[in-house]
Amino acid sequence: MKINIIGKRYYFFLLSAIVIIPGLILFFYQLATQTLPLAIDFQGGSLLEIQTEGGVLPQPADVVSYLEGQEYADVKVQTTGEGTLVIRTVPLDETQQAQLVNSLEQEFEIPIIVLRFESVGATIGREVTIRAAQAVAVAAFIVVLFITFAFRGIPHAFRYGVCAILAMIHDVAVVFSVTALGSLLWGWQIDALFLTALLTVIGFSVQDKIVVFDRIRENRNIYKRLPFETLVNHSIVQTLQRSINTQLMTVEFMLLSLALFGGVTLREFAVILLIGLFSGTYSSIFIASSTLVVWENREWNSWFKRGKNQVTA
Repeated sequence: MKINIIGKRYYFFLLSAIVIIPGLILFFYQLATQTLPLAIDFQGGSLLEIQTEGGVLPQPADVVSYLEGQEYADVKVQTTGEGTLVIRTVPLDETQQAQLVNSLEQEFEIPIIVLRFESVGATIGREVTIRAAQAVAVAAFIVVLFITFAFRGIPHAFRYGVCAILAMIHDVAVVFSVTALGSLLWGWQIDALFLTALLTVIGFSVQDKIVVFDRIRENRNIYKRLPFETLVNHSIVQTLQRSINTQLMTVEFMLLSLALFGGVTLREFAVILLIGLFSGTYSSIFIASSTLVVWENREWNSWFKRGKNQVTA
C-alpha cells in the first residue's frame, strides 16, 4: 500500500494552522495587554528555602493554598531532593519574610529553619531570554550554512537549510500556542523551565529535519529521473518508521510518564516538552519536506490563479 504524504500536504498545512493560529492570537493579545503569565523568573520576586527540624514537610499544594489565602501573589512551591521546600513569591523584605515563616509555623505547627532567602531580579530573566534568542538566531544561521555545504552536491542545497528553519519556527509556534492556551485554561506560567523546554524542542526539531533531508539527498543521487515530489514522498516513507519509533520509544513515553506521575511542579514542563517534541516529529514528516516541494514547484504562482480565472469568467 502506497502512502501519499506529499500529495496531501495542504491538509497538513491546514491542520498546523488550526493548532497554531488561535494560540498565537491569544499569546499576542496577552502580550499587548500585559497579561502574559510571566513567572518570578521574569517578573522578579523572592525565593525562600526552608527546612523543618523534624524533617517532615507540608505538601506544596497545601502551602500554596494557605499562602494564597493570606494574599501572597504568584506563589510557587516545590520540594527538593535534599528534603527542603522552596517557596517563590512576590518581592518580600526581611520583615515580611519573617512574618511568612511565622505564619507557616503556626498554620502547620512545625518549627521551620530558613536555609536561604534571596531576591530574584526580573532583569536576569530578560537577559537570559535575550541571550537565548540570540543563540537560537546564530544557531539557525549556522544550520542553514551547514546544510547548504553538506548538500552542495544536489541542486538548490540552500533550500533544504531554509526549509529546516521554517519547520523549526513551526514547532516554536506550536509551543507558544499551547502555552498560551494552557495559561488560559490551567493557569500555566512562562518560567525558566519553559525556556528550557523551548530550547530542547528547537534542538530536537532541527535534528529530525536533517535526518529526513539526508535521505532525500541520498535518493536524489540514486533516482535521478524520478519526479521530485515522488522522490520526496518515497524518502519520507523510508524514514517514517524510524522517526516515529525513535521518538516514541526514547522520549515521548518517558515524558508522558513524567507528566502523569512526576508531580505538579514538573507537569507543565513535561507537557510542553511532550507536545513540542511531538510537533518536531510531525513537522519533520509532514511540514518540512512538503515546504521543500512547494518551493521546488513554485506553487505560490498558482495559488490565486483559479480565483482570478473565476473573476474573469
